[in-house]
Amino acid sequence: GYRNTNLYQGGREANQDDYRYQDGNYEGYTPNDGYYRGGDEPAQEEDAQSDVTEGHDEDDEVYEGEYQGIPHPDDIKEKQKKRAPAVDDEYRDRADLMAERMEDEEQLAHQYENIIEECGHGRFQWTLFFVLGLALMADGVEVFVVGFVLPSAEKDMCLSSSNKGMLGLIVYLGMMVGAVMLGGLADKLGRKKCLIISLAINAAFAFLSSFVQGYGFFLFCRLISGLGIGGSLPIVFAYFSEFLSREKRGEHLSWLCMFWMIGGIFASAMAWSIIPHYGWGFSMGTKYHFHSWRVFVLVCSLPCIASLVALKFMPESPRFLLEIGKHDEAWMILKQVHDTNMRAKGEPERVFTVSYIKTPKQVDEFIEIQSSTGTWYQRWLVRITTILKQVWDNVLYCLTAQYRMNTLMLAVVWFTMALSYYGLIVWFPDMIRYLQDEAYESRVKIFDEEEVSHFTFNFTLENQIHRNGEYRNDKFIGMKFKEVRFEDSLFEECYFEDVTSSETFFENCTIISTVFYNTDLYEHKFINCRLINTTFMKEKEGCHLDFEEDNDFLIYLVSFLGSLSVLPGNIISALLMDKIGRIKMIGGSMLISAVCCFFLFFGNSESAMIGWQCLFCGASIAAWNALDVITVELYPTDKRATAFGILNGLCKFGAILGNSIFASFVGITKVVPILLASSALVGGGLLALRLPETREQVLM
Repeated sequence: GYRNTNLYQGGREANQDDYRYQDGNYEGYTPNDGYYRGGDEPAQEEDAQSDVTEGHDEDDEVYEGEYQGIPHPDDIKEKQKKRAPAVDDEYRDRADLMAERMEDEEQLAHQYENIIEECGHGRFQWTLFFVLGLALMADGVEVFVVGFVLPSAEKDMCLSSSNKGMLGLIVYLGMMVGAVMLGGLADKLGRKKCLIISLAINAAFAFLSSFVQGYGFFLFCRLISGLGIGGSLPIVFAYFSEFLSREKRGEHLSWLCMFWMIGGIFASAMAWSIIPHYGWGFSMGTKYHFHSWRVFVLVCSLPCIASLVALKFMPESPRFLLEIGKHDEAWMILKQVHDTNMRAKGEPERVFTVSYIKTPKQVDEFIEIQSSTGTWYQRWLVRITTILKQVWDNVLYCLTAQYRMNTLMLAVVWFTMALSYYGLIVWFPDMIRYLQDEAYESRVKIFDEEEVSHFTFNFTLENQIHRNGEYRNDKFIGMKFKEVRFEDSLFEECYFEDVTSSETFFENCTIISTVFYNTDLYEHKFINCRLINTTFMKEKEGCHLDFEEDNDFLIYLVSFLGSLSVLPGNIISALLMDKIGRIKMIGGSMLISAVCCFFLFFGNSESAMIGWQCLFCGASIAAWNALDVITVELYPTDKRATAFGILNGLCKFGAILGNSIFASFVGITKVVPILLASSALVGGGLLALRLPETREQVLM
């Protein structure tokens, strides 16, 4: 073997940290355990020390990258022992590999916490805060969009009650699927990549839905749009939490939740200022109409587009990169975070002192092996099926013995919270509308046994009942009927032209020698009527109503006030999250919200219902914020988005049930919705107190 006389003195074989001599060859060696070992070697005899002393000063301090002396033979054996398993990984049991990975992850969790503290909290985190806040704002907008456009969309699409109900639920269905699917993919493909996919899907289909005319296609676009934005919620919280230190995590995740409130305020304000202007837009012939509510849908896609563009300039989560073994990329991003914050603080000379970060043992290498062979579609098939299998394994992992109880308790808390909250925020506007309808019906005008002949009606008739009337040789031209009923009346030789109607019916009437030209008085509006020598010509296609509903304005106001009312709760939860803990925040907020529900028994007017809605929303928001925080902290990095996605998908399922159940009791009774919401909140709040507190733990 080759021997260098400058390094080997007196026939003694020298060993160095950087190189080792074996079988006549030199092999590069770098310790892979992540620990500094320069000063751990015991003192050796004077004649065994190297005469190369570069890298030492008077205090015997070792400089990085310099020669650090000859290690002790015992240390060499220990290092070789640590290196030996790496060669035989393919022959080791998977349980041993997973145990080693778990040990590595625990070491990484504490080291990463120290690194984030060294990077500080500053300009980088605040920039990411606003970028991800726009994505969360888009989620808040999506929840309100359909509810605001329904009154106008039913005019353009002639929606029945069942169609309107389906349109309201389809968004939650898309969100439920998207949360589970894209949340699981974020743990395998990366936070940034999956968030970009999620926002791109939402932006594309939300934009497209504003132009489509048919109900079926519009329904499909809103479904896929909901799928995209539903996947963003679990990713946003997992992504942002991995740039926060333990002391800052609860507070700043709570501040981030404020953007959901801002989304609701934005949607309400835009609906209030755009939708009532029904003439805004354009028409192309008789088939294509682009009215004001479509402009509103278009405007509501802006937060999502803005977040999508800004996200292109943000880095991937370094915590995720370390989990998949990409040490150098993670180190560069953490250095970027450190340097950005230090420059903003006026300390650009501060040096990022971390040189090596622990990376967990990599166990899954199936994708890389298979992707190097076969045709392109075979490689993609293997890649897709393997990723889906890994996502499914992550889902099952959340139900293993270690996490089963936490997952089940969180599932119950998420579900009960969603059932009561989403059920009530739909029930409040429906109850207000019901109270308005009652007041409207109380003002109805009744006309009995009127006789009108040779008269031309060219004005609007509204909220009237005509009984036992006789109309001969009358003309109804260019007029509108709104909430008008003709009962047991006679129409003889009358002429209807260019008539539009809403909730207008003819019951037990006799219609003789009458012509209906270019009207929307279809057959179903004539109930038990005798039509003798009556002609229907050129019936109107679609819906052509342009009534501006007064109660529509009130619904926008109710939603606006409901969104604004959560501001105090958001501020309080952000300031107290790290002081009183997540568990007390959830339990206390849910129990206070349950008490607020009981006061709804006294809500017999519109103003009272609006007041109790604001109180309920303000009390419940703290529980939502704490749920987001504790869900992020209870699960390890490679399962975090998956677990959040599962629980958020269950939350959307609770929203679907809540909307359906609570809406069915409007106008029948208030007892069932109030008792159901209160009992769900009490049960969920008491169960939440049994969850483990995560305020003091590092992110695993």
